[in-house]
Formats: sequence, C-alpha cells, structure tokens
Amino acid sequence: MDNKVAWIDDIHEITVIGDMESLFLNRQSPLIYIENKQSYIQTKAEKINHSKAKIRYHEELPIGENLFLLWNDIKIPIYPGAIVRTNWFDENYSNLDVELGATCHRASTTFSIWAPTATVVKVELNDKKIPLKRQNRGVWTLTVDGDWHGCPYIYDVTLNGESTLVNDPYAKAMLPNSEKGIIIDFTRTKSLKDSSVSRPKLDSLQDAIIYELHVRDATIHVNSGVKNRGKFLGLTEKNTTNSNGYPTALSYIKDLGVTHVQLLPINDFARVNELDPDTSYNWGYDPLFFQVPEGSYSLIPNDPVTRINECKTMIDSFHQEEISVILDVVYNHVFIMEESPFEKIVPGYYFRYHPNGAISNGTGVGNDIASERQMVRKFILDTISFWLEEYQVDGFRFDLMGALDIETMRQIRDRCKEEPIPIMLLGEGWELDTALPPHHKATSGNSHQLNGVGYFNDLFRDTIKGNLFYHHDSGYVNGNGHYVERIAHLVTGSVLEEYGIPFVSNINQTINYVECHDNHTLWDRLLLTNPDASVDERKKIHQLATGLTLLSQGIPFIHAGQEWFRTKKGVENSYISSDEINQLDWDRRELEDENIQFVKSLISLRKTYEVFRLKSKDEIRRRFHILETQPPIFGFTLLGDDADISIYVNPTDQKVPLHLPSSGKWFVTLSNIQSSKQVIGEFTSINPFELLALKKSRKTAGKEDSVLFVNTSE
Repeated sequence: MDNKVAWIDDIHEITVIGDMESLFLNRQSPLIYIENKQSYIQTKAEKINHSKAKIRYHEELPIGENLFLLWNDIKIPIYPGAIVRTNWFDENYSNLDVELGATCHRASTTFSIWAPTATVVKVELNDKKIPLKRQNRGVWTLTVDGDWHGCPYIYDVTLNGESTLVNDPYAKAMLPNSEKGIIIDFTRTKSLKDSSVSRPKLDSLQDAIIYELHVRDATIHVNSGVKNRGKFLGLTEKNTTNSNGYPTALSYIKDLGVTHVQLLPINDFARVNELDPDTSYNWGYDPLFFQVPEGSYSLIPNDPVTRINECKTMIDSFHQEEISVILDVVYNHVFIMEESPFEKIVPGYYFRYHPNGAISNGTGVGNDIASERQMVRKFILDTISFWLEEYQVDGFRFDLMGALDIETMRQIRDRCKEEPIPIMLLGEGWELDTALPPHHKATSGNSHQLNGVGYFNDLFRDTIKGNLFYHHDSGYVNGNGHYVERIAHLVTGSVLEEYGIPFVSNINQTINYVECHDNHTLWDRLLLTNPDASVDERKKIHQLATGLTLLSQGIPFIHAGQEWFRTKKGVENSYISSDEINQLDWDRRELEDENIQFVKSLISLRKTYEVFRLKSKDEIRRRFHILETQPPIFGFTLLGDDADISIYVNPTDQKVPLHLPSSGKWFVTLSNIQSSKQVIGEFTSINPFELLALKKSRKTAGKEDSVLFVNTSE
C-alpha cells in the first residue's frame, strides 16, 4: 500500500496527502470504494500542489466504515478528518438522549460509548476483549451479564487504521494514576440523597459569602490538628485545633461565618502521583477524568469505592455545618490533548480549531474544548448532573468561562434550576483568543444573556489593589486613594450606569474579590506596592481591601487565609509549588487572630443588615447615597428600614475630619482602628487607613446599637 492517506474534510470533499505527481499522469479519475457494501462512488480530482489534492463527489460518505480511494491501481485509505467539526456531522451523529458510560447493576453492566468514526470497539474485562455493537449515530453498546462492580475496564478502539487502548471519558472511578476505569454500582456507595442532613438553602444567593479552599492546603500543615492531613477526610474532622487550642480546618471555617466553600478542582487531575502524593503538588487545573474524585486526596487511592465515599463524606460534613459546596470545574481544556480519551476516541471533534486548521489555544495550555459541539456540550451537562445528583454539590465555579459558549452555560443554568435549592454558578468571564465568535462567548460582556451566572469582577480587584499584570501598580487602598472616582461604582455592585460602564447586567452577577488562588496573595502584593510602609500600615491597608469586598453590593469572595494575611512567600503562580508555599499556616492563623475577629465582624455586619445584600438596581438606587467627604476619603450611607449604616474609608496616612450625614447619635459599629465604643454626634474624624462603620437607629436605642467590632489594640 502506498504511503498516501485521504481525509474526509467536508460532506463532499476529501483531501489526499502524499506525492501527487504519479496520480495525475494519465488524468484517470479515482473511485471511492466502500468495503462493507462493496460499492463505488464516482469522484472528480483537483490537484492543489505536488503533495495535496482535493477529491469531490456528490454522495454523502458513511462514517465509521472502511473506505478506500482507488486511483491508478493504488488503494488509499480514507479516514474522517475535519468532517467531524462540521454542522453536518453534529446533526447526523450527535446522540443527546443516550446514557453513556458503564452502567452497573448486580445482574449486569451495560457499556455505552460514542465513537462514530471508529470501525471496531471492544471492551477489555478480565484480560478478555468483547466487541460492542454499533448502534444509531455512532453509539456502541454491550450488556454483559454478571456482577462487575469494582472491576477494571478499558476500551480497545479501532480508527484510522489503528487500534488503541483508551479509558472511558465517562468513567466514574479509576485505578490509581488513571490506569483504568472501574465499574461502579452507586447503590453500593455512600448515598447523600438519603443523608439525614439536607443541602443548605439560602433565601437568596445574594446572601452568599464564598471562601475559596484547596483540599490539600486546608489541612496539610503540621500544626493543623488534623489526623488525615491533606485528604478529603481531613475536612470532615470536627473540633480540631492547633497546639495552642485555636480552631482549625472545618471548625474554623464554620466559626468564620462563610456560607459557601469553593473547592479547587477535586476531580481526577495530572501531575500528582496518587500513590505517593507527598512528592508533588498541583492546584488541579490539569484535568484528566471529570467524573472521578482525585486519588491523591484519598487515604486509599487504589480502593475506588473508598475514594468515592471519602469525597462524599467531606461534602456531607460541610453540609452538616450548614456550609454549601461549590466545585471548581475545568471544562475549557484538558491536560494533554493528544493523550486525552476525547481525542483518542473521536479525533478532532472535542477540541476547537481555527478555520485554517490550527488548534485553538485561547486557554494558553495547548487546547480549547469545543463546548459548542453537541456531544461536547452533552458531556459537560452530563457531568454537571452527575455531581449534582450523586455528590449533592451546591454550585460550580467555571475556570476560564470565557472559553465556553453561551448556549452551554445557559443549558447548565437551566439544568441547575431543576434542583430543590438555589445552585451557585460563577466563573471567569475574561475575553480569550479562542476560535469562537465573540457574541457566542460566555464573557462578562455577554452577561445580559446569562442572568443568574456570576462573574469575577476584575474591575473591583484592579481598582482596589492595582492592575494585576503590573506588579508595582497601586489602587485605591494601597495608592493613597488612586481610582477614588471608581469607588461608588464598585460598592454599588458595578452595575449602575450613573457611576460607570456596568461590569455585568444584574447585581446577582458580580463576584467581588481582591485575592484568589491565582497571582500574588494580597499580602505579598502589598510588599511589592508598598515596600516602605510599616507592617502595621500594610495590615490596615489589607483590612480596607477585605472590608470593601465584604461590604459592597454583589457576592463577596474570600481566598482562604486572606483573613490572616496569607503569604505564599512572594510566589506568584504556585500551581505546582510545595506545601511550604501553598499550605494554610495554622500558626499564622493564631498570630493574626485579632484580624480574623475583624473579618468575622465584617461578615456578621453583612449578614445582620440586608442593605449590604440588595437584590436589584432599583433597590440599590433607593437605598444608596454617597456622602460628602474630603477626597480621597470615600463615604456612603445605606438607608435601612430600621437603621441607617454609614461606611467611611480612609486610604491615606492622615487623620481627616468628617461631617456625618445627619444629626443625632451615630454608633461605631465596626472599626479596624478605634479602641473603644463611641457614640458620635454630627462631627468626628477618621484615622489613617481606617474602615469605619457607623449606625444610626430608627428605633429606640437598645441592643440594636451594640458594637459588632472595634479594635482592642492600643
């Protein structure tokens, strides 16, 4: 056989690759031979250059059959090429209703895989390969009698003339290090559907306070007081403390007062040896298998049922403490495209390409998942449903959501609305250079098409602390009031047209933050932007940033350890750094307990007064009023039904006089500076780097005028 190969690139077009000179010598027209049917199709050949030709024909070629081009006594194999990325292929071969994966019952297991371009599919069980039968639209199925729960399996797929062993992308469990899939009967795993503890339910997601957490970081520290350090079960242990009795881990998070934990990816990811996890580290943004819990977080990674149950127990433990669980999910790329089961089973389909045939790389990691294609979207939706139903999670944070398409996100949102509780959906809505038209991208600029989906507010982040991509750039809190003209826009949720160009369409879509797992922690950033400030000044600046995050309209987001000035020792991108860099330092937690109490009070203030959690633009307009202050001091009042709350922020090192918004008694409700309770009349002053919350009750003075927090240091 000649070394030439032909690729089906469109419904009526084949591209032949190889030496074209001999084929065009006598102008003989080639024939397409369909081996199964022993039939021929007439074609017309067009030479493009010495190594490429186009073959055109009228009939639609069958996909998944042995095809050959017969030309000048040469038999050239024909394989599916760019045809898999056409609308025609999606319309004719997508199968949205089929249940894919290995569905296990005590008496039998049914295997189902979508492999439309394959010519043979077998499943390997107990070293025996059993063929599957091709069904409609490229689905292959097989039912095997017997109890196969806990048995390894792998597919043997023949396509493009070669056979390849490949794991099931729908696998629900794996051997360590993703060696093989494991068949699971979920009736024989821990059931969260029957748990005595129901999922927490907020009246409104505007009441949420999100705490971003990495499973391993949370408990790996030697003084975490946790037995199962760095594991799923480490976050199930209650009443843990460090050596001096300060609460840690789950108990600490509960005591802090947040409503949601957002877990960095907990599905199966690369770079960590699951049998020896202490030798490596990863945040989890190198996804391998999307429906499988990560093995390095399990005490017994080679026991798939135990791994599943440990993950479920962790989620259930958060629910017992009335804390909701958001999963960080990565549906925009895979670790290595060529090694992915997606690419091995249907080459060229699951990933996005530019019109010139180049692989799209808007994610910056080598590949972009083509969420807009029917069976890709189905996989994402099936995976979302699986985590909702089997693991009873409460939300999803979408990594690089701007690389996903709007329709996929819309269908995810609609699926989540079927749950009995509000499901939190949020993501990174950055504009990325992916091969998807801008009007189809799930970016913040298209938020009007995705009401109910939240977006990380980078305008808030960069205004408060300076442009993320310029290490020495400063913002409002660390730059002597830089960008003060933007603060009214930020604290009203970045949605009111009168204060600036809206970041998103609705107030339920803005996620306010100044720090997350990415880039420098805020503390490390301040060491770059304010190197000459004292430690005490940097702490106060830090408090201003966290305070504005928690007291602005929208949903606040806190990075774990932010409340005790978390440092990563200057490492900006710690995704594969050591535990020493990434771990939550429970000794530092003890040293900075005073600031933790301040953050707890901020959280309490937000929860106590609904004016910090307004649910519409009109309500914000009605209740929010900017106060007259000496720039760059910023002040605003929120008019409540029972009390008015005034917030003042001083980002300078000078004490500045204040004229309060109205006469009468104003009570100091919260301050990071003042050392005693105070009742203030019409005039007062604000200290350097102070965040000051005052309250004036519309009722008779009493316990409603109690102080939530004042700094007790001298």
